This record gives sequence, structure tokens and C-alpha cells, in this order.
Amino acid sequence: MPKIKMKRQNIRMDMTAMCDVAFLLLTFFILTTKFRPNEAVQVDIPGSTAQIPLPEKDVLLITVGKVGDQKDDRIFFGVDDQNTRMGILDELAKEFNFTVDGEMQKRFKLLDQFGVPLDQLPQLLKMDPVELANFKQPGLPCNPDAKLMAGQTGSDTAKNHLGKLIIMARTLNPNLRIAVKADKSAEYGRIDDVIETLRKTNSNRFNLITSAKAGAAPAHAE
Repeated sequence: MPKIKMKRQNIRMDMTAMCDVAFLLLTFFILTTKFRPNEAVQVDIPGSTAQIPLPEKDVLLITVGKVGDQKDDRIFFGVDDQNTRMGILDELAKEFNFTVDGEMQKRFKLLDQFGVPLDQLPQLLKMDPVELANFKQPGLPCNPDAKLMAGQTGSDTAKNHLGKLIIMARTLNPNLRIAVKADKSAEYGRIDDVIETLRKTNSNRFNLITSAKAGAAPAHAE
């Protein structure tokens, strides 16, 4: 009995749905990806086994480290909320009596961290992006002997610009969580200045940023 030969049929796959899914996923990742902010100073943070993550928003970051080949540790300040940044700029303009134009506002709004004496901030904001990237910022004055608030003991002439910024930021945004990111080789005295400043601004709860150690997730300690 002769075999019946089946007629060959070409198989056609409709890839339209798969392409749609691929583009939807690509669009999702593009819109939700949070790029790493520019850092004013590179720090090598110490390791820790703590596993409590930092919040994703409303973070006030204080960084302590060396800039380039400089020997002294410098202090930098930043907040992730752009509305809080603009409020800080308005308060600084009033206190230090300088004028802010639209271009300076744009640059400060995008400035993740800075470390210059507050009266020198206008000069920093007038720099073009290339000049700003190559500028070695001197760091914020942070003298813990300064008097920051009414009722405190201390010198009225000593400068603690870090303390001023902390008070301004927390007044504008009470939801801010404070994080300290210090190089593991930073001098203890400089870290102590920051901690004493936090104490004098009644910021007794803060996070210490550390790297993962012994298989732990990126974490912080309180």
C-alpha cells in the first residue's frame, strides 16, 4: 500500500507581540532607572555587616574625604530633593546678601553636593560645567565651637556653615534622613567635628554609610 505523503507547510511565527513586550520593558527601564549622582569627592567607605538600607528619597548627605592629592579632609553637603535645594538657595541669598539669576538656579538645582564657604557659593554657581568639574572645592567650614542656635554656648564669630545648612534643610523638609559618608582613612577629628555639629543641631539620629562586608548587602549603621 503506498505511503501517503503529507504536504509540507511553512511555519510562520508572529513576532509582533514579542517586539511590543521588548519595547515596553526597555521603556520601563529607561523611565525608572535612577542614575548615580555626581560626587564632589570620591571616598573609600569602610565595610560593615549591617543590612539596613538607606531610604530612596529625602536624604541629606554629608561627605568627608580628600579632594585629589590634597592632604586635608574636606566636608561636602547635599540633599536629593530639588525643591529643598531651591529653598536652601533662597535662604542663603537672603542671609549672605547675594543675587541669584535663572542660570544660577538651574545649576544649583542640579548640584548634588558642594563644599565651599557659603559666601563663595555665587562664584561656584557662575562656573561653566567644565570649570566646575575641574575645580577643587575647599570644603565647608565646620567649627564645632560656633554658636548655631539661640540658647547654645559657643563663639558668635566661629564659622560652622555645615551646621547652618543642616538647620536650613531640616526646617524646609522635616522628612530628611541624615547620612554621613566618610572615607575610611579620614581623620577622626574631622569626623568628630561633623558629629558634634549634628548634636548641636539636635540631629541625634543619623546613618553611617558603609560598604558590604562578609556577603552583607549595602548598608548603614545608626
